[in-house]
Amino acid sequence: MRCDQVKRRRLWAGLAVTAAAATGGVIWAIQSQSAAAPESEAASATRKTVEAQALLQAGILQGKYEDYDGAARTYRRVLELDPGSEHAWYNLGVLAQQDGRTADARAAYDKALKIDPSFTSALFNQALLLKSSEPDRALTLLKRAVAANPNAATAHLHIGNILAKKDRDEEAAASFRRAVAADPSLHSQLPEAFKDSVSPSPSPTSSQAGTR
Repeated sequence: MRCDQVKRRRLWAGLAVTAAAATGGVIWAIQSQSAAAPESEAASATRKTVEAQALLQAGILQGKYEDYDGAARTYRRVLELDPGSEHAWYNLGVLAQQDGRTADARAAYDKALKIDPSFTSALFNQALLLKSSEPDRALTLLKRAVAANPNAATAHLHIGNILAKKDRDEEAAASFRRAVAADPSLHSQLPEAFKDSVSPSPSPTSSQAGTR
């Protein structure tokens, strides 16, 4: 594991909660198939699903303890068992994005979004990759993210930033207001020109962008 991995900026990753809920927070023991009795197709599919969920959780733990190479191998094993696991594709995208492998990250997010077009986390992270080079494409992805999750506060913030750079100030201000309404702490991240016109309102509820 390289030392610079510890200093990588953290990406939006709400997946750990999702996967933990999917598996009940339990790491299942992976056992070899008994040769005593052949499995039915249904039993085999069920076994593969359980193994894939267990491995997904294991990969998340490996990432938590900064074993990124091990996590990547685990997610690929998940995909061998379940090629339709959008969570595995998404986490491979996160690892690639952290490592600066932009093309690999985009490809992984595309796979996740092909399986689940409303996967908010994948939409958001892919938009971050494209924000500088393809702002219009990033804006489209962010709008899809907030359509799937209207309380995705950080997504609203990035929409506002893109619109502000396009001199679409009224639309930008509206997006900033949505961001601050969902998460008042984001007010400090607004461009100076918008801080006075967008006031944070006290609210007991705030939503992180990674909420799926």
